[in-house]
Amino acid sequence: QVQLIESGGGSVQAGGSLRLSCAASGFTISSACMGWFRQTPGKERELVGNINYARRTNYADSVKGRFTISKDNAKNILSLQMNSLKPEDTAMYYCAARRDFSCSTSSLMFPSWGQGTQVTVSS
Repeated sequence: QVQLIESGGGSVQAGGSLRLSCAASGFTISSACMGWFRQTPGKERELVGNINYARRTNYADSVKGRFTISKDNAKNILSLQMNSLKPEDTAMYYCAARRDFSCSTSSLMFPSWGQGTQVTVSS
């Protein structure tokens, strides 16, 4: 049973930081493509970033330089460090897993999803 559980969301002021975590079970993230996506009501789910088995990362241009994806293979936990937060970062953030060595930037290629954690950035 594959399960992804996000945590760490909350409300912060612009310029602040948050660290999101995704606890994975039922598989090992070490050999998977893991992604962070976000979605605002009424808009399509968009890529925040991903990380492959070799810790190679990709980021959306909107978050590049501010957000960092990392993983703890021993604990099977994926993280998203978010710095210099902006109001436009406000969204529901989702952890996703693709149990394959090949990675993807498309939400359609991720079969497994967490329930999401809300991030709200006030101006």
